[in-house]
Amino acid sequence: MQEENRIQLNVRIKKETSNKLDEIVQYYQDNTKLGRIYKSDVLTDIIEKSYEVMNKQKKVNRR
Repeated sequence: MQEENRIQLNVRIKKETSNKLDEIVQYYQDNTKLGRIYKSDVLTDIIEKSYEVMNKQKKVNRR
């Protein structure tokens, strides 16, 4: 895998939200064959999918 440019995000979230993220990470870990899954992988996936949905909505709204 090619080295990607990465930045570090430092954010404060509610404990409840962190627990949900932990549960999502565990779900990804249990249901994918990719090996070890990290929180950053899950957050990246969620952001990428949300971005795609947003762009589809933008296209629909332009019509």
